[in-house]
Amino acid sequence: MPKKKLIHFKENLTFPFLFQYRYHELGNGFPLKGCWKEKFFQNSNPVILELGCGKGEYTVGLAKAHPEKNFIGMDIKGARLWRGCHTVKQDNLGNVAFIRSMIDHIEHYFTRDEISEIWITFPDPHPGKERKRLTSPRFIEKFQKIMKPGGIIHLKTDDMNLVDYTSGVIEKCGHKEILTIRDLYNSGTGGDVVNVQTYYENIWLQEGKKICYLQFSINNTN
Repeated sequence: MPKKKLIHFKENLTFPFLFQYRYHELGNGFPLKGCWKEKFFQNSNPVILELGCGKGEYTVGLAKAHPEKNFIGMDIKGARLWRGCHTVKQDNLGNVAFIRSMIDHIEHYFTRDEISEIWITFPDPHPGKERKRLTSPRFIEKFQKIMKPGGIIHLKTDDMNLVDYTSGVIEKCGHKEILTIRDLYNSGTGGDVVNVQTYYENIWLQEGKKICYLQFSINNTN
């Protein structure tokens, strides 16, 4: 393992806003589940979750733009999370946390009605592996168990097939598609979805790729 990565992993252990639990440790219960606002953020502001957050560009960018909200980034890659954690420490952001974990384990970290919004930014579309897609019925069911009624999910991707697939899931499962934009940066849209860009998104834009955005709300009847 490269020396730089080892240094980053070691520094990750010093960040009080980065939570790294082994799966067997979750059997005893995650201490902040159900009480993120009270025990960690110490406010009553909405909690927004970014899944597969990578370096945390959206988690950090949104947190800077919206100090009136709380943000949590979740990813399994510790080396990527180091970048976001380093920025949070450097900029002294008090409304950000990170979780190093597989997204499959999301229900161990949050309880019903705890999350107001979810951002899914440039996920792996997993061609031929539907169960692994973050907008598959399997994952949407997990999200239903932790989100507030009518909670909003934002999908940002360069994969048109993933947008079409997700639209189908929304219709089939009885959720509500709010907005679909198939060429975001030529649509005149403003706000968070264009004001925050990931590292790879910038590269793709320079290559002329179209970026898509889909926003939908989930029903919480389950």
